[in-house]
Amino acid sequence: MNDCPFRRILLKLSGEALMGEKAFGIDPDGLETIASEVYEAYKNGLEIAIVIGGGNIFRGLNSSAYRMRRTQADNMGMLATVINSIAMGEALNNLGAETQIMSAVDMPRIAENFVAKRAVRHLEKKRIVIFAAGTGNPFFSTDTAAALRALEIEADVLLKATKVDGVYDADPVKDPSSKLFKNLTYQEYIERGLKVMDMTSVTLAMGQNLPIIVFSLRIKGNILKVVTGQNIGTLISGEKK
Repeated sequence: MNDCPFRRILLKLSGEALMGEKAFGIDPDGLETIASEVYEAYKNGLEIAIVIGGGNIFRGLNSSAYRMRRTQADNMGMLATVINSIAMGEALNNLGAETQIMSAVDMPRIAENFVAKRAVRHLEKKRIVIFAAGTGNPFFSTDTAAALRALEIEADVLLKATKVDGVYDADPVKDPSSKLFKNLTYQEYIERGLKVMDMTSVTLAMGQNLPIIVFSLRIKGNILKVVTGQNIGTLISGEKK
């Protein structure tokens, strides 16, 4: 491993990240760009697991707009994450990485059922593991799925890739004077009611002292920078640095 402070990471990507400049679905160029950045980290010797949201296809939180029950809407959202996981797996395979998709919902013809011990074995064999279908339960976000899976595979860190370069005290798009935090404790994040990650995911991480780094995916090379320990984004942890 070359200059990596981490041995095993879990990378959380939003479904919207796969849209590129499109308004819906998967942009092939955007998908390839993200896969290339992940592959660079993979070549550095890291064990990498990925959780991808489904918001580019369907978001369960929008259930009322579709006049459907939240449970059914969340089931649709989980299926959207499976589509995104297959797409990312193929993009990484095309670059030369070996991948394994594991699903929280039984669909053996498409993905292996998630079992934590099997996931760890795949990682140890230098396969990039992509966790699909969230937690397999409605009412839980893919952020929560990412925190849960990171703990189950004993990842060193949870990396949350976003549209902005870290956690701010207000929406930086709406408020140009908003302040970027370089470091936050879990408790500070919760008490301030910050929204980059949902509270359930942060509470899960806090319970096991799993550090979270929130960083921008829009700056080329940031994935490699963050996994090699460069000081970008916001660190959420148990201690104020």
